[in-house]
Order: sequence, then structure tokens, then C-alpha cells
Amino acid sequence: MVPGSPREDTSISNNTALTPGELRQPDVLWATFLGVGFIPPAPGTWGSLAAAVVWWFFLSPLPALWQLWICGGYFLLSWLASHRICRRYGVDDAPQIVADEVVGVWLGLLLLPKTLWVAICALIIFRILDILKPSFIGWLDRHIKGGLGVMLDDVMAGMVTGLLMWGIVTWLPLF
Repeated sequence: MVPGSPREDTSISNNTALTPGELRQPDVLWATFLGVGFIPPAPGTWGSLAAAVVWWFFLSPLPALWQLWICGGYFLLSWLASHRICRRYGVDDAPQIVADEVVGVWLGLLLLPKTLWVAICALIIFRILDILKPSFIGWLDRHIKGGLGVMLDDVMAGMVTGLLMWGIVTWLPLF
């Protein structure tokens, strides 16, 4: 996209979706997790599932500190990509942006054991928190706008998911 071109100045409403043709733009490719955000329906759920699969096969074997560094780097690049998309299209959060779900799921799984039931429970808890946006997660979603706002509510949902699941995994064997 050439700065100043007619398309560059066109705004889309928050209800209008990005199109798969825009995957040629590196920030859209990144923010949609290589296009996963274009899978209907519920792109956030598809993005969360894809993130869990990537974690299961590629991140879970790594030490927790490496996973944290990967999450941090992915967060920063996703913040930048989301910021650029929000500014370019005049949106607060396009539904096809699923990089926030990716970071949230990875954070939610970060300190948990690699077992199927734990991963499934964490994914369900994360999606519930991401959809319902209770308490401070909702506050972040309502009050922080732009690329940072896109990312922060899911980061918080991921952190809460991780804490809840850590508690379950730690305390459940005691009963």
C-alpha cells in the first residue's frame, strides 16, 4: 500500500471485515496469524485453537523463560501490526486480528504441564474470559484503544487463565 494512495485514506467501520486480499500486507499477515483470522465463524476461537496447536508442538518443549521471551517478542510485533491496521482502516479492533488471542493462549499455557486435559481446560477458560471480558479485562477492552488495546485485554485474559489453571493443577491432586 502506497502512503497517500486512495486506499490508504479509506476507513472501514468496526463492523466491516478486513479482506483476505489484504494478506499481502505483512502487518495483516502477522496480525491474522498467517490468515487464520479469516476463518469463519468466530475467528478468535480459530486463532486460539491455532495458538494452542503451535504451543503444543513447538513452544511447550522449550524452557518457560524462552517461551516468555517468545511471548514478549510476539506481543511487541503484534502490537505494532495491530496499531498499523487500526490506524490504516480507522478501526478499534478488526475481528480478523487474532494475534492477541495467540499471545493470550501462549501466556495462559506458559507454566502449565503439557497434558491434553490441561490444554483443553486452559483454552476453554481463556475463550470464556476473552468473550465475556469480566472485571479488569473488560475495563482494558473499553478504555485502551488502538493496537495496545487490541492486545492488552487478551494478555490479561491469558494471565488470569494461567493463574486459574496453575491453581487447579496444583491443588486438584490434594482432593
